[in-house]
Amino acid sequence: LNSYILKGDAAQGMELVFDSLMTRANDEPDAIYALLAETVEISGDGRLYIFNINPKARFHDGSPLSAEDAAFSLQLLKSKGHPLISQAMRELSRISAANKSRLEVEFSGRHSRDLPLFVAQLPIFSKAYYSTHDFTKTTLEPPLGSGPYKVGQFRAGSYINYDRVKDYWAKDLGVNTGRFNFDRVRFEFYRDRTAQFEAFKSGDYRLREEFTSKTWATGYTFPAVKDGRVRRLVLPDDTPSGAQGWFINTRRKNFTDPRVREALIYAFDFEWTNKVLFYGAYQRTRSFFENSVMMAKGRPSEPELKLLEPFRGQIPDEVFGEPFSPPVSNGRGQDRRLLRHASQLLRQAGWTVRNGLLRNADGEVFRLEILEDSPGFKRIILPYIKNLEILGIRARLRMVDPAQYQSRLKSFDFDMTTRRYSMPPTPGEEILRYWSSADANIKGSRNLSGIASPAVDALTQKVIQAKSRKEQVIAARALDRVLRAGRYWVPQWFKASHTLAFWDEFGRPKTKPRYARGIVETWWYEGMKKS
Repeated sequence: LNSYILKGDAAQGMELVFDSLMTRANDEPDAIYALLAETVEISGDGRLYIFNINPKARFHDGSPLSAEDAAFSLQLLKSKGHPLISQAMRELSRISAANKSRLEVEFSGRHSRDLPLFVAQLPIFSKAYYSTHDFTKTTLEPPLGSGPYKVGQFRAGSYINYDRVKDYWAKDLGVNTGRFNFDRVRFEFYRDRTAQFEAFKSGDYRLREEFTSKTWATGYTFPAVKDGRVRRLVLPDDTPSGAQGWFINTRRKNFTDPRVREALIYAFDFEWTNKVLFYGAYQRTRSFFENSVMMAKGRPSEPELKLLEPFRGQIPDEVFGEPFSPPVSNGRGQDRRLLRHASQLLRQAGWTVRNGLLRNADGEVFRLEILEDSPGFKRIILPYIKNLEILGIRARLRMVDPAQYQSRLKSFDFDMTTRRYSMPPTPGEEILRYWSSADANIKGSRNLSGIASPAVDALTQKVIQAKSRKEQVIAARALDRVLRAGRYWVPQWFKASHTLAFWDEFGRPKTKPRYARGIVETWWYEGMKKS
């Protein structure tokens, strides 16, 4: 039940248990509002932030929440938190409680524009509670929080309940108006999507987001759908779609050459996959900033070139032209033209087919394992493996349980694996965790491909330290060009919508938050409407 350390596989929804100094408004890309902090003071140079804690703030046991708790929490997360958190907090130079209501947070001056927002949204823990509990250890003991819900009954690996706190200290704050309406929120866990869907059809749980296009197209024909007891809903997704694909582990010797990685891209027939397996539901992902204004298109603009020129000779020449995009196939599943090009790339990289298998100069066979934890990917990956085998690659799918999958990801024990890098409307510290050199070999980091590029590092800093929206868009487009030229992944697909199915017993606002689904926060229970 500790989702803020590297160890273990924490339960979904733990963020409901803890409050933060401030909370995001999901209708605005760059705004946060007061929660635990009643007011905020900022120094003229933007380095010192003073958070004045609301005197009404309380933990679930009734004990007051003070600036000392907040200082303790931030120091704890910086020193012992998950690497994704602790690394992001590197530019905090001082955290202290001036008194019980006044928290002082000082930044180094080298911090990104969004780091104060990131820190203000971190969970605040009870100092007294953790004086007798070891934060660094996994646990099944419900923690003491101050948020709108607390942990109720649960069975590890099966389900967890979150019960609404009736005397929640912040329920009447303006920022919480209309939010957190359910008396209980329950998450059910299943080992595979087939069992998960069957349980939904039986009414074992009441709402799901459908991520399998085949199921969305053909699976919702059961009686409860036909008689209206189960509804389907498509909500627009205005957030950047981010980057989903098979990320290639460049730490392994077979994948150090970008020509090899490009060959893997050419072997995947998205057009056939989308037509035959996805019922045309998706579009091809091309960019790390897909479905946003930060996606690179055409030739670089003059401001982009100004950022890229210092790296000429260190980055591929193609960066100064059209950005790399995956090829478009003939949609037949095995496009000979694309496979021939893939073979040429492999030969250029020193791999040749002998006795039916792709080998290097030492006679070593090219082996590739695709690591997954979702059986739903099997039908997608097996045709891809057939194309890889045509190239002489001895490829296989390795399906593991979620716990083993997370363990192998954290230790970079894979060749290729599916991952999605979500992008907020305003990229910040999180993109450092995705592809900075400093994170390339930190256990548990999100830099799965092991990207270590001075150009990527510098441009990432330009993105997160931009002084205006215009500057950030320019820097992101330049960064996108360099990342795409690196061939670090086999891009997959995206759709700019959320596909939801639910038993018809919920109410919801007419307008959803622009940058979120808003289900747990803004929906409410009305009872079954059809019989």
